Amino acid sequence: MKTTDTPPSGASGPSSGSGTAKVPAQRTGKAPKGSSAPAKSSEGHVLNVFSHGVLILWAIMVVLPLFWAVMSSFKTDSDIFNTPWSLPSSLNFDAWGRAWSQAHMSEYFLNTILVVGGSLTGTLVLGSMAAYVLARFEFPGNRFIYFLFVGGMSFPIMLALVPLFFVMDNMGLLNTIHGLILVYIAYSLPFTVFFLTSFFRTLPTSVAEASIIDGASHTRTFFQVMLPMAKPGLISVGIFNFLGQWNQYMLPTVLNTDPEKRVLAQGLVELASSQGYKGDYSGLFAGLVIAMLPVLAAYIIFQRQVVSGLTAGALK
Repeated sequence: MKTTDTPPSGASGPSSGSGTAKVPAQRTGKAPKGSSAPAKSSEGHVLNVFSHGVLILWAIMVVLPLFWAVMSSFKTDSDIFNTPWSLPSSLNFDAWGRAWSQAHMSEYFLNTILVVGGSLTGTLVLGSMAAYVLARFEFPGNRFIYFLFVGGMSFPIMLALVPLFFVMDNMGLLNTIHGLILVYIAYSLPFTVFFLTSFFRTLPTSVAEASIIDGASHTRTFFQVMLPMAKPGLISVGIFNFLGQWNQYMLPTVLNTDPEKRVLAQGLVELASSQGYKGDYSGLFAGLVIAMLPVLAAYIIFQRQVVSGLTAGALK
């Protein structure tokens, strides 16, 4: 219900022959509009400068070690010790050749590609199927199974190393590529199911219902309709799993002791420890950069998909 202000006594409305009566302005305790704007503007400016300063400092802390490692991989050992912060006088690829061939980084790189490629594929396929069922279908035990996956994220992997070793040994999967792939899949499934379950809940139900009405089975609906719609979420969780599996060191150290089937993380440790007093630091930096390049390339290529996948649920 709208209300109007009543003019004070003696100030009547406009009458014939007389001008308009002026209504005195009411006094209020509020400050005029715009009086607090300078204070808010200065506070926002200070906060903006502080946040940008923190981001710049963080960027320097992250980029500088990476740049120094790449720069040192093109130097000789004497240049690394004499002029550690200077740019290399020339691009020396001898260290890259020694790391790739003599340090067997090529073999470790191939083993890592096989393990991470197989485990990442299996993790995304199995994780997306489980997450779709948990997000779209109601059945007894749905929430219990979901919380089992969530609980798997909080279980320390160190507590499972000893029983996992004996289980793998009894199954004949120790020191095998496919055994390590299965362990990586089991290790990555809890986070994948947790992430994709929330993502599938944001997708429109009407699309799946329309495909079912048109005669598509649940399997066809999932693979041809819902899975393409979940592409941003799959890319996001795929990048996180790729980073974790590519840099994994504890699991292959315990379950993969065969020198011919080592992965890159094991190869870098072997390269650092096998030098002894020789001190091939340029070769060590070259091996480090070789192991680091695929991770940087994957993130640079898919950074927009990662951001869109992480914000899709919130924007929905």
